[in-house]
Amino acid sequence: MHDVVNPANYENLAISERENGLYVVTLNRPTKRNALDIATIEELIRFFSGARLAGVKAVLLAAEGDHFCAGLDLVEHWKADRSPDDFMHVCLRWHEAFNKMEYGGVPIIAALKGAVVGGGLELASAAHVRVIDPGTYFALPEGQRGIFTGGGATIRVSDMIGKYRMIDMILTGRVYQGQEAVDLGLAQYITEEGGSFDKAMEIAEKVAQNLPLTNFAICSAVSHLNNMSGMDAAYAEAVVAGVVNTQPAARARLEAFANKTAARVRPNS
Repeated sequence: MHDVVNPANYENLAISERENGLYVVTLNRPTKRNALDIATIEELIRFFSGARLAGVKAVLLAAEGDHFCAGLDLVEHWKADRSPDDFMHVCLRWHEAFNKMEYGGVPIIAALKGAVVGGGLELASAAHVRVIDPGTYFALPEGQRGIFTGGGATIRVSDMIGKYRMIDMILTGRVYQGQEAVDLGLAQYITEEGGSFDKAMEIAEKVAQNLPLTNFAICSAVSHLNNMSGMDAAYAEAVVAGVVNTQPAARARLEAFANKTAARVRPNS
């Protein structure tokens, strides 16, 4: 077994393999509401840095216990009494982990529940698809804690909901939940109570059947393109399409479409 996907190499993450290259990565600190300490961040870096080369085709990101993630492990942070330089480098490791997730080219489907708060929302925002149930709630309570976001909320959360909504969340501790959270863009799917894992699994199983190079483009190029000027993005998109749309593995799927044997796009019944 490749070291990257070997469950024995992780303490704070539980790694399990399903069919067709699908892996479930589970935050496994339920007594801490899966708060993120530096050890967990390093495990996220290890897994997502090597996932694609290890043959991972899709990831379902889940959590043990009642809550997805309560954010930065504030007890660890308080006890460490870090210098500004030390904490800056902690934040850079968080960015390393979340960038490996967003730009790594492996689809990540997050099954959210309970608290998705502070750094937990920053973690969730690095996934490509987010599924919630009615009890899932989102908040950025840093303003009330006397701290500032350090794991990408100003980048990804503001992309999802807009700069001023994000500022309001940090300033006031405002909480969003359920359908309102979906309508704002914090998640793309809502299920019945307790159903986020099953729905996320359904989505992950579906996307794992896509061609890996196509998924790589979708789950890395789109983010890169959004960081470019319009002219540069148009050029880069054409280059990516030139590579992806002519891959040999796609020919059978294109032939099935041409022969009218492929599944057709239909509206929901």
